Amino acid sequence: MRNLFGGLMRTRALALALSLAAASAAAQDFPVDPPGGEPTPPTTPPAGIALPEMLPPAPELVTPLAILDRLVVPGTRLQLEWRPAGGISNAEIASPVVVARGAMAGPVLCLVAGIHGDEINGVEIVRRIAHSVDPTRLSGTVIGVPIVNVFGYSRGSRYLPDRRDLNRSFPGSRHGSIASRIANGFFQDIVRHCDVLVDFHTGSFDRSNLPQVRADLTQPDVLEFTRGFGATVVLHSPGNRGMLRTAATAVGIPSVTFEAGAPTRLEPAEIAQAVAAIDRLMLKLGMRQAEADVVEINAVPLAAQAEPAPIFLDSRWVRANSGGLLISEVALGQRVVAGQRLGRVVDPVSNIERYILAPVPGRVIGMSQNQAVLPGYAAFHLGTETSEQQAVQEAAMPHAPEPVAEDPEERPEAAEVEDGEDYE
Repeated sequence: MRNLFGGLMRTRALALALSLAAASAAAQDFPVDPPGGEPTPPTTPPAGIALPEMLPPAPELVTPLAILDRLVVPGTRLQLEWRPAGGISNAEIASPVVVARGAMAGPVLCLVAGIHGDEINGVEIVRRIAHSVDPTRLSGTVIGVPIVNVFGYSRGSRYLPDRRDLNRSFPGSRHGSIASRIANGFFQDIVRHCDVLVDFHTGSFDRSNLPQVRADLTQPDVLEFTRGFGATVVLHSPGNRGMLRTAATAVGIPSVTFEAGAPTRLEPAEIAQAVAAIDRLMLKLGMRQAEADVVEINAVPLAAQAEPAPIFLDSRWVRANSGGLLISEVALGQRVVAGQRLGRVVDPVSNIERYILAPVPGRVIGMSQNQAVLPGYAAFHLGTETSEQQAVQEAAMPHAPEPVAEDPEERPEAAEVEDGEDYE
């Protein structure tokens, strides 16, 4: 009996061992190598196991942004205050700085306005964008500064209290004039954090501009930047020394000026066009995703539509040849043909009217408000559509056509007529 029991136990133990060995072999992820052979690595893993190179890359870690002695954590928005150092503006309101730090990695887009205190369209454009972007769905960072020149803004003036133009003082100096010190503080505290920058302006001295981008098209990174603004007019303009966009571009931050409307007033149509252009720009930069399930045009999702291309223009100013009262007969954005009457100048003393005619076909991209003018006054800014390639080639010519006129180096009342047509 004992031998029989022992035999049964040995039989059961052997059966159990064989079953365990079979189960172990069946549970292997890869076939068991044959005895005595060299291990042969599998050419492909079993189904359900991805190759290492097929795995998605780990998302880039987004760290808090250190700016103005504060940390802005990813996925949040924070409103800060900026004041130039040295007690320059202790009695003034601080410049608001709105920082939306995206939850995902991406570029730092800076939106700046109010360098000229009377140009308030840009103030509203930057305020609206900076406070409406959702940082939890943002890839990158938006830094919005709606009012840089708080001195001018609080007084409704273009200039600083000493009548200097802040947009002729960048990147500034710690030991220069008040304008130079303010420019240096802003450049070091804010601009140095940017990857790309848009500086918002309007026409000046009773002129209005169609929404348009001004950029130095001879700079390849700036040219690439201009392609992101959708169907927006783009003009080549190298800019003047001391402008924010020229100083920022010089240190490797592609920058443009965005002109929209006239000073001292809020214009809803121009503001809406500029906001839409920045929305397109953020889409181009990969900072946001198109909401194809929400926005549709003619039953075609927005994401599936062709991206609108910018409109590159050559431009020229049409001047009044006589003094008197300027009365316009065209509207901003209107297309005109060669020889068409743009307006007339009426001499109220002699009661003589003289017409201003379009020398070329084009589009009215800037114009003066009706007012008293002197001979030689730049009254209408006409743009002629061209290709991007042609615009770049003409910009790079040694003797290129006269670029879009910028601010004179001196104050407007001391400037020559040729120096100031469309002030940036």
